[in-house]
Amino acid sequence: MKRLSSFRSLRFGTVLGALSLSVESVAFAQAPPTPPPPDTPPPAAPPPAAAPAAPPPAAAAPPADSSAPAAAPAAPFAPAAPATPPPPGPFDGIAQTESAPFSMDFGWINGTSRQKKPVVDTPFFTGEFLVDTNYTQSKANPIDHTVIGSTSIARDNEVSLAFLGLGGDFHIKNTRMRIMTQFGYRAVEIPRNDFSTFHGQYDLQNTLRYISEWNGGYHWDVLHGINVDAGIFMSYVGLFSYTAYENWMYVPSYTSDNTPWFFNGIRTQIFPTDTLKIEPWIINGWQSYAKFNDMPGFGGQVMWRPVEWISMNSNDYFGFDAQDLAGLYRWHTDNSFNIRYFNDPNGSIITRLAASYTFDVGGEHGDGVAFSGTSPEFHCSVAKPCPARFISAMTYQRAWFGDQFAVTIGGGYMTNPSRYLILTPTGNAQPLPQPESTAQVAYIPPTSPYDINFGTKINMWDYEAGFQYMPSDYFTLDVEYNHRGASVPFFNGHGGDTSPDGYITTPSGPGWRADLQKSDDRIIIAWLVRL
Repeated sequence: MKRLSSFRSLRFGTVLGALSLSVESVAFAQAPPTPPPPDTPPPAAPPPAAAPAAPPPAAAAPPADSSAPAAAPAAPFAPAAPATPPPPGPFDGIAQTESAPFSMDFGWINGTSRQKKPVVDTPFFTGEFLVDTNYTQSKANPIDHTVIGSTSIARDNEVSLAFLGLGGDFHIKNTRMRIMTQFGYRAVEIPRNDFSTFHGQYDLQNTLRYISEWNGGYHWDVLHGINVDAGIFMSYVGLFSYTAYENWMYVPSYTSDNTPWFFNGIRTQIFPTDTLKIEPWIINGWQSYAKFNDMPGFGGQVMWRPVEWISMNSNDYFGFDAQDLAGLYRWHTDNSFNIRYFNDPNGSIITRLAASYTFDVGGEHGDGVAFSGTSPEFHCSVAKPCPARFISAMTYQRAWFGDQFAVTIGGGYMTNPSRYLILTPTGNAQPLPQPESTAQVAYIPPTSPYDINFGTKINMWDYEAGFQYMPSDYFTLDVEYNHRGASVPFFNGHGGDTSPDGYITTPSGPGWRADLQKSDDRIIIAWLVRL
């Protein structure tokens, strides 16, 4: 973000009716006695002074009342030249690009902030403070109050602090830095899906779990702006924003929920025009703090917003994201189209209509799997690989009723043979090591780990309807109904996936298994604040 500091010009004027010496010592034809300061009562006006013999008589001295007409001097008054402004200091903002990119009003887009002005905005820091709290009730009412298969909700039948973010953007000259903390259950929910943290030492899950964004870099005032940043940054794969306040729905479909929220690496943003962004990445991997193998991941985003009512973007990725399988690579393309097809701010009922469409396709190849593989589980080979692909789509339709109310309906579908992108179940159905799920007392292997072997199959779908109340640009109340389904048992049932009584301190015992079901129906209420 660029800001131009303003400087106030210093100007010296004259007070009508008072004669004074200017800072330049400009002389008048005849100088009367110096008047007293303006804030003290002036003495009575003296009689006209006698003029020398050579020049003509001078006019009488003006009266003390400034409203009275002043005697015109023989020579015009020359005001002092404006003072030279001091050189800019170290905190006076950064250079302005040729024209700011994406400067039109895109606040209607799914995954974009509708705020028009930050609450805290100084020449060197723009603050951002987020509170995301929800309550959700499942029809299954699991005894362990646990939600499976979402990154937005985690606890059932409880008021839960999902996300507390404190931070913002520093911009000092052309140097920039973005900071956002991550407190709440997302600090556990998001890192648990990253198996790269078990590669080597230093406990990366605990080291980085309280950071959602932290990157810094430099801005070049070239074209319409070039930025290069390194650190943890948001991906926006799957259209939805990690900040729930910016989304049309609180719980996104699988196309968004099962794709990366963040990347750890280097990002370059190039704005050739004010409507186009080209953003290449060099990153550790697919939403991973570390690398699985020696090679990094590569990808990028292209975003085009030619007019205020259309936005198109494509996110693409290529990397190596499997433990001990250096010959297996992953590719993925994510493509979204947003259109606002009706806009009448003065409409009597509906003031705006918009839609979003997202389509993803990807796959893994090598070491026994392929996008077009057909072999069943346990029969994977290089010659006859098992299927490993991800195909999904989602769409949402939204109507605004003024600026304060909106209704959204939508849904999506996903198929993911080999299950390499599913959000695996928790507790005793968790297939990956989860020390945090056992209160760090002792890690106990799950009794019924979910099958994520090559060749396993799963199809999933969802539909939802939501209502949002937005009395200001800083608060949203979201109420929605969400249905999710799967072709195999996946979601938490009434018996839960933790233990017979739902507590992690209770031994599961021989024969106990997690209660997983093929569907999940729930109501969600969310309070979202962004300052």
